[in-house]
Order: sequence, then C-alpha cells, then structure tokens
Amino acid sequence: MKVSGAVPGHRWRLGRSELLALIVLVLGANLLGLNFLHKPQRFTKLPLNYETTLARCRALHVKPAPPPSFCTRKESDRFQPGTRPVLLKNATIWTGGVDGLEVLKGDIFMNRGIIVATGVITKSLLDAYEHDVVDVEGAWVTPGIVDVHAHLGVGASPQLDGADDANSIKGLVLPWMRSVDAINTHDEGYALAVAGGVTTSLILPGSADAMGGQAFAIKLRPTEERSSSSLLLEPPFGLNGSDIDYSLPPRWRHMKHACGENPARVYGGTRMDTVWSVRKAYDDARKIKIAQDKYCEQALGGRWTGLGEFPAELASEALVDILRGKTKVQTHCYEAVDLDAFIRLSNEFQFPVASFHHAHESYLVPEVLKHGYGSPPASAIFSTFSRYKREAYRHSEFAAGILANNGLKVIMKSDHPAIVSRYLIHEARIAHYYGLENHLALASVISTPAEIIGLDHRVGFIKPGYDADIVVWDSHPLALAATPTQVYIDGIAQLTNPHIAKKPASQQHAPKTPNFDKERMDTIKYEGLPPLEPTRVYGTVLFRNISSFWMPGETGVHLAQTGGNVLVRAGVIDWAASDAELDEDAVIVDLHGGSISPALVSAGSTMGLQEIAMESSTADGAVFDPLSMMELPSILGDQFLMRAVDGLQFGTRDALLAYRGGVASAISAPAGSSFLQGLSVSFSLGARHKLEKGAILQDVTAVHVSLSSQFASSVSTQIAVLRRLLLEPRDSSFRQASHGSIPLVVTVHSADIISSLIQLKQEVESKRGSTMKMTIMGAAEAHLLAAELGAAGVGVIQAPPRSYPYDWEHRRMLAGPPLTAQSSAAVLASHNVTVGLGPQGINAMAAMSNWAVRSLRFDMAWVALESGGSISNEAALSMASSNIQKLLGIPPTGANTEYAVTAGGDIFSLEAKVVAMVSPRRGVVDLF
Repeated sequence: MKVSGAVPGHRWRLGRSELLALIVLVLGANLLGLNFLHKPQRFTKLPLNYETTLARCRALHVKPAPPPSFCTRKESDRFQPGTRPVLLKNATIWTGGVDGLEVLKGDIFMNRGIIVATGVITKSLLDAYEHDVVDVEGAWVTPGIVDVHAHLGVGASPQLDGADDANSIKGLVLPWMRSVDAINTHDEGYALAVAGGVTTSLILPGSADAMGGQAFAIKLRPTEERSSSSLLLEPPFGLNGSDIDYSLPPRWRHMKHACGENPARVYGGTRMDTVWSVRKAYDDARKIKIAQDKYCEQALGGRWTGLGEFPAELASEALVDILRGKTKVQTHCYEAVDLDAFIRLSNEFQFPVASFHHAHESYLVPEVLKHGYGSPPASAIFSTFSRYKREAYRHSEFAAGILANNGLKVIMKSDHPAIVSRYLIHEARIAHYYGLENHLALASVISTPAEIIGLDHRVGFIKPGYDADIVVWDSHPLALAATPTQVYIDGIAQLTNPHIAKKPASQQHAPKTPNFDKERMDTIKYEGLPPLEPTRVYGTVLFRNISSFWMPGETGVHLAQTGGNVLVRAGVIDWAASDAELDEDAVIVDLHGGSISPALVSAGSTMGLQEIAMESSTADGAVFDPLSMMELPSILGDQFLMRAVDGLQFGTRDALLAYRGGVASAISAPAGSSFLQGLSVSFSLGARHKLEKGAILQDVTAVHVSLSSQFASSVSTQIAVLRRLLLEPRDSSFRQASHGSIPLVVTVHSADIISSLIQLKQEVESKRGSTMKMTIMGAAEAHLLAAELGAAGVGVIQAPPRSYPYDWEHRRMLAGPPLTAQSSAAVLASHNVTVGLGPQGINAMAAMSNWAVRSLRFDMAWVALESGGSISNEAALSMASSNIQKLLGIPPTGANTEYAVTAGGDIFSLEAKVVAMVSPRRGVVDLF
C-alpha cells in the first residue's frame, strides 16, 4: 500500500481506496487470530517433537489390529533365511475354520514362514519353487497349539533357586513388571512343549500379586539369535527402544491380574484389600487418561500455550492402555465371589476382560460372565485338576461343556508346570471325554486361545497368509496318547528324527463322548458338589453284553473271556450261573460291549489323608522328621514311624471320584516332604468309614522313606541313617524290612541316589543273609539303571508315569515318543523290572496328586499305546493293579479281587464309562 503526500511534520492523509484497504487488512488479520486491534502480535512456540505428539494424540483411540497390508504379506516377519519351502501332501486338515467344524483333505504349501496355499494346490505354483515334499499319508494335521497360560522361561526347568522369576513380591500392584525381562532361553520345557504340538505360549507372571505384571506371547522355536526378544511374537511397538510408528495400529498387550487366595496369602490381606488395591490403581490410571484426553484436545486444536509435556507415567502406562482397550486383561480368578467382583471392576472402569484363568466356578455363574464390560470373558480352565485348595473345591470335570452350552468361550490351558505344557492336548481330550464337543475341544487349545490373545490373524488356523505353524499327528489329536510326528514353527521342522509308535486304526477318529447328562445336571443342581456315593446292591446283578473279561493270575492280568454275560451274587462273580437263575429282584445292566477287569490300585498319592491339600484343617498333617531341626516329642520314645492307618479319612471327594474311575483301593504313606515318612496302609476307596467291613485291606503294607538333595540334611547323611536303621534297627518295622518281611519303599528320582540304594540293598542282604524287598517310588531317572534294577530285583513305581525335568533330580528323565524311541516304563519293563504306575499329578508331589488318581486308567492305556507294542494291554493293566500290590506288600487277592465294570468299551477306552465296582470283600456291587 502506498501513502501519498508523506511529508515530515505533516499528518498522513489517506485516500478513500487506501483507507478501505487498510480496514480490510486489519479485519482479516483479526479473523486469522492475529489480534492487531487488541494487543501486539504473539507467536506460539511449538515443542520440538510436536509432530510426534500430534501423531500420538491422533492414535490415542486406535485399537490394536494387524496393519492393513498384513493379509497380503508374502513373507513372515519371523522368516529365517535359508528355510526351504515345504509341501505337506495327503493331509486330513483340521483348519480351525467354521468354529472348528471345517476339515479338508488335501495339501499344505509353506514358504517364507507362511502358509501359501491349502487343499488342491496348482502345479504352476509348485513349479515356481524348489521345495521339499512330505507325504503324511492321510494323517491328521492341525495348526500349532496355543497355550494361553504358561510360565515357561520365567519358572524355568529344571527348577533351581536362581531360575524362578515367576513372581515379584515387591508389592500388591505391579503393572510395570514384564515377563519378557525374565524369560530364560535355557528352559528345558521349550523342546518338550514343542514335542506335544505347542508352538505359541503366552508367558504370564505368577499369581502372587493382584497385578503381577505384563505378559508376552512367544514362539517356542529356538532362534539363531538365542535371545528372549527373538522369541517374542508381535511384541508391543517400542519394546526394544525403537520408534513407534503411530500411523500403524498398535499391537496387543497383556496384563496379569489375580484374585482371591494367592494375593491374600502372600500379603496377609483379604479379598477386600485386593479389590481395593486394584480399584485404586485403576482410579489413578483413569486420572492420567483424562489428563491425556484433555491434553490432546488442546494440542489437536492448536492450543499449545502452557501445555507442557504429554501427561504419562511409565509405571501406569499399561493400565491406561487397558482403559483405552489396548491391553488384554488376563485374570487369575477361581470362585464366584471373585468373578463377580472383577466383573464389577470391568464395568466400573469400562474395560473388557479377555479371559478368567483357572475360573473353577465360572460354569456356575455364566450370567455373571455375560455382564462383563464389552463382551463376556473366556474361561481358561483345567479339565480335572482341582481340590488342591479351597478355591478349587467346587471345580467340575463338566465345566467346559456347561460353559460351551451357555454360549461362552472355553480355553484349556496348562499353567505350566502345574500341568506340563507338553500335555495340553490331553486337557482338551479329557474335556471332550466329559462332554465338550470335539470341534470345540480342539478349538479350546488352538483357535480360541489365538483369538483371546489377539493373534488369530496369524496363528490358530490353517489358511493362506497365516504363520506356518503346523502339527502332524500320528492319530486324531483327541485320541488317547496322540503324538506329533512333526511340528513346524514358521515353516521350520522342529523334530529331528522323530520316533513314531504305531497306533491302532481306531485311534484315527475322535472318541465318542459317554453320556454324562445326569452327572452334569447334578453338578449344577448341587453347585459343584453333587453326591458321589454309589448305589449299593448286596443281592444279584447281571452284566450283559460284555466284550472282554480280565482276571489276575500268577504272572499278572490276563484276558479270561470274550463276549457273554456275567452274574454277580453278593459281590462274588458266579461263573456257572445262568439267566434262568436270576433272583426276582436282580439288577440287570447292559454294558453295550463293555468289560470287566481287575480294579486299579493307587500308589504315590496322599489319598485318604487329606481332602484339600492346602487346607491344613482338612488333612492328617505332616509327619515329624528325625533328620530335621524339629525335635521329636519325647513321649514317642523309640516309636518314630507313624502309621497312615491312624490318620485315614474316608469319603473324600477325590477318593469317591477315583472310585468312579475304576480305582478300588489306595496304598498311602503318611504325608510330608521329609526323609522319614512312615508305614503305609491299603484301604478301600468305596468304604464309608474305617470300621466298615472291608474298609482296611491291610493296616501296614510297607516302610516308606524319601531321599533327596533338597532336604535339610545331605544325601550322604540320609543314606548313612538308612543304613543304620536297616543294620541296627531300633524299630521293628525296619527290622522286618531288612529281613525282607515287608517292602522298603524309597521315594527318589536321582539315578545317583538310586545307585547308592542298590549298593545298600546288597550290603544289607550280605549281612542279613536274606533278600530285601526294595521298591523305588517316583523314579524319574530310574531308566538309566534299568539293567541294574532288574538284576538287583528292585521294583519301580513311576509317579508320575510321564516324567518331566521339574528339578535337578529329574533332569535326566526319558521323554518318550516322539523325542525318544521308548518311555521309561518300556525301558524298565524290557529289563524285567516290575513296574507300577502312580498318578500323573503336579510337580511329582504326592500331596498335590490326589485329583489325578481318577485318570489312572487313561495313564496305563497311554503307557501301552506309546510303547509300540512292547507293553501289552495286559501288562499295562498289571502295572496299575497287581504290580502295585506286589511292590507294596499286598498278597495276591485271589477270590477277593475287586473288579471295575465299564460300559461302551473296555477300561482302556476313552469311549468307555465306569458304571460299577464289584467288591467280594465287602459283599457288594456299587452302581454309578
């Protein structure tokens, strides 16, 4: 603009046009926010990282998802260069699609870490690559198993003092802790889990805290980098210090919570304390979230003055992400009271719960779960692992089916090493046995957990574009003892020269579920505690349509009869009787091709000595240990061997459930993790009380001791004391044991200690001039001395029958197929060692194994199936019955043999149901 007539000392004079132009300029400047008419112009100083802050604000409400281009990827982000393409031919493919109902026949082509094509694959596609071809000959193929709850790495095996990082006890609420910072790459559990078909695991912190910290998903394939970070599957952006690209959707994170007993036990509070601590933490996080929202509202509006830095706290950022729907909540909760409280929390702070873990009572409160914020949480549960603490008391084997029938998602999980991750498929198998449909059972360990942890865009399904995580099975995955013949992770075969045991053709289909409708309805009716007592028949029972009848003999169990009917009078089998001799009030039971076989015998648990393992008021308690610092009561005098018979409890739920599983009797030693256990007892699981006829089969069976480097005294001290007790006995029971009148049972796992025991046995026999009866209980490493044990006449009760390197004394266990040609039981039996089977249990601890006794028949069938024919059904049945009695000092029962009766198949079958027990000793047939 030009000012005409501008002369010094004179006023400016504007023409009309110049004046109008000036007015327009000033008004326009005001409209632009320059405020020329009101105050001098000011410029807003933008922070140096304002563009990143704006991107962060714009991404504040973006939910986790794969990037838009993910579905078209040609290479996995986990691709290992040099990996050859693989074509799997002639597969029966369970894809995970259509809610687990889709099964295809065809091929699978894998390249660069992903599945390229399935079904009928064109020749032109295959000709484009030089590839390996594997003909699986019709075998079942599934996606890799996904374990939604494991402590692999953070609770590394073998367990050592410096290798347990599962829990921090530095506070009740620790959302800043991260399992990734503790994942040990040397855990021996990885390879064993892969051998069971597990390819992906969510590694959780433990449950000692109300908030234990952040969980991370890993693949179980060892990497060339050998680092914890290289195991991670889609870790959150920025985890390793890299810049976050806010233009991409974020990745899912996971937070571990815990309710109920665990936090209260560790920190000495109550449920009220725990819930308040969590509410307070979320309230603090909500305040941060509100501050962030206000900050971003101003920043995105260009109002930077006085804003300062983006409001955030490193300790709380994961909780804020929960409130924003970017972190999945994985919550350890058992009882209805805890489930309800946490659902209230989810609604109060408006965040969804991904899944409740353990969730033993979720089947009782399905409507509570449906009230969860956003969508109902899944229930990640066990099949039968229960009653080890009060929270687990009302757990039901029918929970999975009941939840599914209520439209809720079901996941079977390991909580490794509580259930060894390698056997997660067995959890699905047993859930199916008790009523979960087979497609949902498979989904419960594959596609459903993949969805719940937010990785179902790449794992949990067999379809083009997904990770090449594939399991080839030797049987239908839900068939008993089904074993992978090969496992691929990221398209890379994980099993080197796998050992494959030939299975019967019947193993190639999913077992049919027995009818448990009444039991399921009673479970709901009685809120998880249905009556378990059988219907007792003291008169005549006719069992019709029997496929097989097994009897004990001098050399073990043998098949005595196929087909026909069996008549039982007052608990005694009458072979010569006919239908014409039936009493008027006789009970007739059609077995539909079932069987009658010697009932099973439990050993290696504390059956009958406790109701709830972690509730001292429900148990006999631990015995005194003379090698500990605890002084024995003087009133005992020289009597330092306690008798289990004196502390027996009858009618416990574990006992009655085992009885319904075909286990008629148990042999239990006094409980306690100490050198000296005491004198075991043999008793009936079907009896109501100790004074009932036939309740006590033998009040003293054997002397029990334990040897371990984990005890306060040294192993050499323990051996020295045992030597003196045998050679200079102060106790009559040890005198009998040294002379061979009763067995000496030693619970031990280390082959080195077992070697010392063999030498000690020879020393005692040399000085006594008689043969000792020695039995090794536990025996994880016994296979290393199979020939020596056979030559020394030492028997073995394997407990658990499927070993795992829980600690240093278990580390040389024999894995069995597909990692080794034979299982430990097969190796021992091949060297003429008398073998018995104990319960699978938890961590090989007897006090936590009672729940597993009910599954002894499946354990014995597993031993036979994985032996490749070296262990017959007769031999396996002997291992779970007459061999146990022989090894623990029970004379042959002869006419007093108790029998288990199954319908729909024999006692080895997953399609069979135990419907009766026959007890000539008690003069009764118990019907279920």
